[in-house]
Amino acid sequence: MTDQAVRTEQSGPVTTVFLHRPATRNAVDGPTAAELAAAFRAFDADPGAAVAVLHGAGGVFCSGADLTAIGTERGNRVAPDGDAPMGVSRLRLSKPVIAAVSGYAVAGGLELALWCDLRVADETAVFGVFCRRWGVPLIDGGTVRLPRLIGTSRAMDMILTGRAVDAAEAAAIGLANRVVPAGQALAAAQELAAQLAAFPQVCLRSDRASVLDAEGLDETAALASEFAHGQAALAGETAVGAARFAAGAGRHGNFGTPPR
Repeated sequence: MTDQAVRTEQSGPVTTVFLHRPATRNAVDGPTAAELAAAFRAFDADPGAAVAVLHGAGGVFCSGADLTAIGTERGNRVAPDGDAPMGVSRLRLSKPVIAAVSGYAVAGGLELALWCDLRVADETAVFGVFCRRWGVPLIDGGTVRLPRLIGTSRAMDMILTGRAVDAAEAAAIGLANRVVPAGQALAAAQELAAQLAAFPQVCLRSDRASVLDAEGLDETAALASEFAHGQAALAGETAVGAARFAAGAGRHGNFGTPPR
């Protein structure tokens, strides 16, 4: 591992973005936030990249914003427009991102995990609004995304108490999508990313966009949005997929992912 705070690796269609600031438990200062945003913008613009994985190196996902940088030239950007304090949390990408969580994902680190589409946690993972004790608010989507994922009551419990939520509880309440043995979060997330990347991508991305766009819409508007999102897949991928099915693919519960 290099001394770069943010590093990107490519393995076929899977992009892995590593956060590496071991001296601060991967806390994010202003320059690091800008690097994270740049890395994910580059991923989204890369036609060869399909799914990204975000991982905190060294056994900690992210301990939040770097509070030692407040009031210095390294301080996080705090403005109502443009990039958010943690860099990426206002970005709306066209492709999915998976968080590979080992160790602490707390405060702004929790918000980074919430920004991702899926969360693969190993047994060491701990989630929490630890910034509660320091008077630091959730301004990177925590009060928005957490209730949508786990419900208002459970989210309010986490937000008001600031308590630690381990991997088992995170899975039980829907905060973690997968729990794997200690040390396996990155490999499991990359494997899952490769599985997603093998599906027809127009359809996968349009269904993802429909889910995100449906937030806040009434049922009629949400159904219309879903139908509109599906048109590109119907025009470009459905006939090919239907022909594969008619030729015998996918029988007897075989859900093997096709080549793209």
